[in-house]
Amino acid sequence: MSDVVAQAVTAMNEKLGGSGIDGTAQFNIEGEGSMVVDGDGAREGTGEADVTFNADAETYREIFDGSLNPTSAFMSGRLTIDGDMGMAMKLASTLA
Repeated sequence: MSDVVAQAVTAMNEKLGGSGIDGTAQFNIEGEGSMVVDGDGAREGTGEADVTFNADAETYREIFDGSLNPTSAFMSGRLTIDGDMGMAMKLASTLA
């Protein structure tokens, strides 16, 4: 697992506060790998997901540290989303 993915997994689990989500989301980090978030929390990997987020490492870093709002990242084209937009909005509120 790349250091970037490991840091993303740690940051996501901190944001989730020890709980998971209702459904499955995949976060693809360009050139680094992917993480999956589900009812068990975040972990490295890929799989079938209700919603998939795609961005570069810097965009995710800014989202996880709170300096970039996920909605702003999406609206500016830095973050793309495929799948269940309702779930994407729920996760965005968790990350904001």
